[in-house]
This record gives sequence, structure tokens and C-alpha cells, in this order.
Amino acid sequence: MPVVTVAPGGTATTSLTVRNDSDIVEAYSLEVVGDCASWTTVEPARVSLYPGTSETVTIRLEPPRSPEIRAGELPLAIRVLPTEHPDGVRVPETTVYVEEFHQLRTELQPRRRRGWLRGRYRLAVRNEGNTPVQVGFTPGQPGEELAFTFNPAGPKLEPGESTEVGLRVRTGKPVWFGSPVVWPFTLTTAETGDQDGTRPDRTQPDETAHRPPLDAEFVQIPIFPKWLLAVLAVLLALLLAWFTLVRPAVRSAAKEAANEVVQPRPTPAEEQAGGGQTPGSGTGGASPSPGGPGQGQNPSSGTGGEGISPGNGDGGTTVGGGQQSSETIDLKTTTGTTESGFHRVAEKTVFGVTDIVVANFQGDEGVMTISFGNRKITTIALETFRNQDYHWVTPIKIPANNTVTIEVTCAKPGTPATGRQANECHEVLNVSGVVSRTEQ
Repeated sequence: MPVVTVAPGGTATTSLTVRNDSDIVEAYSLEVVGDCASWTTVEPARVSLYPGTSETVTIRLEPPRSPEIRAGELPLAIRVLPTEHPDGVRVPETTVYVEEFHQLRTELQPRRRRGWLRGRYRLAVRNEGNTPVQVGFTPGQPGEELAFTFNPAGPKLEPGESTEVGLRVRTGKPVWFGSPVVWPFTLTTAETGDQDGTRPDRTQPDETAHRPPLDAEFVQIPIFPKWLLAVLAVLLALLLAWFTLVRPAVRSAAKEAANEVVQPRPTPAEEQAGGGQTPGSGTGGASPSPGGPGQGQNPSSGTGGEGISPGNGDGGTTVGGGQQSSETIDLKTTTGTTESGFHRVAEKTVFGVTDIVVANFQGDEGVMTISFGNRKITTIALETFRNQDYHWVTPIKIPANNTVTIEVTCAKPGTPATGRQANECHEVLNVSGVVSRTEQ
């Protein structure tokens, strides 16, 4: 049989003559064997011959266009089996040359990528031809703003083999502000270099090797979005408004408040020494008397004097220009009992109380009562406070030999900062004010 050349996806035929050299009528079965058997047929597949006669059969080759049918030479054999004399089987052979074809399938994902400077793509390539190829990639764009990098750059693929190539697209400079910039580009895939399995006499190129390019684009987004400019403008406007309007007003108000704080406030004794004369009362309130400055009338004594105010119910008068004084009462009380602590005002003095501070630093539970002389000032539940202070603009005057008294009923000692519960309640009272001498 002659050599047969066939193209994948096409059809080729050859012939085989069968002759009966026996002396009886013989039937012959023809069967294709070898690598070409799946896509080769014999027509007819069975012939009957008289002695000395022959018949020519047609061998039809139809290889599919598939990477499984490799390009190159393949052996073709036809087994001729006599029915009556099977030992006389014959297997004539020939060579079939399968032509090569090139077919690449490429897919680019994604087709659109966003980024500041670079974008990454995936290029899937499959060799659907029947000969090994080395693949090359050719990017294209209207300008030269983009740089392309392939990894791997030129893969070699066997028939039916697939691979994935990484593509990185990079721009030369960033976009700082404004709208995104769209950079379209194309990508062409083709076979490069010498291909294996080609015939030396093959000079015509494979038209299927030329494929349309793939279209894609890289969207370069700005480093700073548009809304950031608006935010910066608003912040700048607020900053200017602060320095031009708000800051001067705040500084002026703060300066006025500071001036009010640093201005000295006259003490009650100084006010009395200034020439006013007030009638004595239990609360220490003062009001100017008629008759002009420096001279007044005392309802309790019937006489008045300059710089003198009446006592607080003890029949004496206080001399102006008293002295600041502070006393502390430290009281401990066992659970379930009531204890008292006091400070007694010295003879020939009047204690004008302006401030008291009460400390329940253990967090005890119970009741505390504070009294000035016979006058009860307040009663407090200990569990409602840790530190409490009271202040009076007009001093509360306590005459000589009267007391500042603190009375505590301890219900439950608290837990101080040490973390261990105390054995007894412990309260501290600090009383401050002005002590003035009196004249009987």
C-alpha cells in the first residue's frame, strides 16, 4: 500500500487489492489494526473470491481534529483473514502521515481591573493543536504609558496541555486627583520558534494560528478621591473661622473670667471694719444701718460705734480684723453605737464659720449630724457620700464656749483603700472660718 497523507478533520483514501490464489472459493475478512484503527474503515470489510480472481477494497482515513491525534507518521496495517484457511492470514502495512494543525484557546480574566499603579490579570492558555508549541504574547496599546510583564514569558505546551500565565500591567506615574483614567490594551497570543513534528516540505502556514487579539483595560484610580478635596476645604474653612472668630471670643471670655477670679473679696470682718454696723442675729447676716457710714445704732445695746458689730447673742461685741482659723474633728465609732466629737470656741472669741468639709473615706454606713452650738446644721446618711463640703458667703457665728459638734451613729463600717473591711466607722470634719475677739 502507498504512503497516505491526511489532515486532521479531513478525509483520505487508499486502496488494497485482495487476490485468491487458492483452488477453492474463499471469503476474506479485512480489519484495520494499529493506531489508526479508531478512525479508519475498509469498504467492503468482507469479500468472497473465486480461485484466481481478485478485488480492490477502499481504505478510508478520517482522523478527528483533536490534540489526541498527534502530528507525524503512524503505521497502518490491514489484517486479511481467509475464512477457509485462517492460517493463511496476511497483514499488509503502510505509513500514514498526519498533518499538523495549530489551535490555541486563550482566555483573559478579568477583562477590567482597577488600581492605583498596577493591575494583575490571569491568562489561561490551552494547546488544542496536535503538535507541541511555544507560546508568545504580544501586548498592544495606543500609547506607551503601560508596561507589561508575563510570568512565565514563553511557556511550551504539549498537545492538549493547559497553563495559566500571570500578567501584570503597570503605569508610569500615579494620578493624584481627579477622575479615573482608563487605559485600554490588547493581547495577542501566537506560536513562536520552531515547532516539533513538522514536515520539511511543509511551507504553507497554518491559517488557524492567527487569532483575533483579546481586549482588556486597566482603570487607574486617583490616589486622593474627589470627596477628600471637599473635606479638606471644609476643614480649612472651619480652621480659619476658629482663628478669626471663635478663638478671640474664647480668649476674651477666659480673660474676663480670670480677672474676676483674681479680684480679692473682702472678708466679713473687713466689711464690718469698714464702718457698717449690723444688728446681731443667729445666722450672721449683715445690712447697713441708717445714719451714714461709720456710725450706726445697735438695737440690743442702744449705742453704736465705728468698726464694731454686735455679738451673736452673748451681749458682747466683736473687734474687726479677725484671724483665719481651721479646726479638725476626727471621730471613730464602733458598730451599733453613737459617738460625738466637738470643737469648743475659746473664751472672748467668736468663730465665724464659712466652710466645712466632711470625709467618709471608708464608705461607712450610718447617720451623721453636724451642729453649731444648739443649732443643727445638717443630718447626712453616711452611705450617700465619701467627701462632702459646704460653704457660706455670710459666716455662721458661733459664740464663745459654744461647740462645733459632729455626732455619728455607726451602722456598718466600710472598706478603705486597703481592701479590708474596717472594724469601726471613721469620719473627719474640718471646719474653717474667721475667729474674732470680743469685748464684754
